[in-house]
Amino acid sequence: MERVFLDANILFSAAYRDGAGLQRLWAIADVRLLSSTYAVEEARRNLESDEQRARLDSLTATLELVAPLPATSLPPGVVLPEKDSPILLAAIAGRATHLLTGDVRHFGPLFDQSIGGVLVQLPAVYLAGKP
Repeated sequence: MERVFLDANILFSAAYRDGAGLQRLWAIADVRLLSSTYAVEEARRNLESDEQRARLDSLTATLELVAPLPATSLPPGVVLPEKDSPILLAAIAGRATHLLTGDVRHFGPLFDQSIGGVLVQLPAVYLAGKP
């Protein structure tokens, strides 16, 4: 079973409007969705309406939330801004098989690479391989 960690921007986009395309992630069989309280709270801060926040609550109710990590360094050769490091570290700690993020600016150099056992991908790339 794949364990797919969702970055804050994925959670935000899925909750932004009813019927958002990324909500398809929740319907994929044999996939366990993960995130962290750090990512959930970042998504929540950026949503504008109570309706969006309620949708986020509904979506995250089915996620496995990875506990926050103590300060840990990134794997050798990986460079991320301080605010993005907890996302990758939580995905690794949660034994995710995939990390889905739309953050091309910071995670782009890591796309389609396995870092600490976690394949970093755009959601469109991941979803393209799913029925």
